[in-house]
Amino acid sequence: MLPELKIQPLRYVLAIVDEGGFHAAARHLHRTQPALSMAVRELEQRLGEPIFEKGGKAMLTPFGTYCLPRFRELIIQHDRLSRDLVTQVEKRAGHIDMAAVPSVASRLMPRLLSNFIQHYPDLKVSLHDGTADFVSRLVSAGEVDLGLTSLWQVDEELDFQPLMRDAIGVVCRDDHPFAGREALDWQELQGQALIRNGTSRLLEGTEAELLLAQSDFYISNMISLTAMLVAGIGITTLPRLAFPEEYERLRFVPLATPHVERELGLLKPRRRSLSPAAQAMEAFIILELGE
Repeated sequence: MLPELKIQPLRYVLAIVDEGGFHAAARHLHRTQPALSMAVRELEQRLGEPIFEKGGKAMLTPFGTYCLPRFRELIIQHDRLSRDLVTQVEKRAGHIDMAAVPSVASRLMPRLLSNFIQHYPDLKVSLHDGTADFVSRLVSAGEVDLGLTSLWQVDEELDFQPLMRDAIGVVCRDDHPFAGREALDWQELQGQALIRNGTSRLLEGTEAELLLAQSDFYISNMISLTAMLVAGIGITTLPRLAFPEEYERLRFVPLATPHVERELGLLKPRRRSLSPAAQAMEAFIILELGE
């Protein structure tokens, strides 16, 4: 049966050798000499061999000479691990993997990450973007710690905390008849060249669902969708955050009837604990977006 080694007696052995005796080590460690002697004797009993020669002097036995560098190495490794664990708990080190839907990644994450790093300069963050299904898969598989997304369907393995709502509107080119409107009714979209996209399923279950069956186009990639809109091929529906504001020729008109919103929030595993670094990110996002 292997002896179970405690760290403190090993430190005593090193101090006795480094300080040149039991008396000097006791003074250095602010311990009594009998306490040191007893701890060393118990260690020798556990190991089954004496570490110091008899006579109370700090002279190592051959076995003690063998043990000394190994004790020192073990303590160095122990102290390094302890420091690493403390820095993790105190959020002074660590890595966070996140995933977000593209609109959140481009519109919200720059500000969030900039502010987060100011609070936790030693933490590292990796960000992946993709569809809501993509984000959900990464969180479920444990490939990322947290997701910022809209939840299409409830998953008992995931915990979703809603943080904000994002209203749906119609996106068209600046020379389209809809461009100057303040709001639109879904019936006005009938007969228009509607380009469906990944967020179009938000219309499912509403009276505007009929529009989806009338659409001849489906484009999932945002760059391609934007190109089609700028070219005047048709119109589309998008959440407000997903609207590409950098394109001067495009306009966003709120859809008043039906009023449709997507719920954006934080996605995390339900049955798996977050690392201290990920906990810090979770609390920070809830504070920032909750406001």
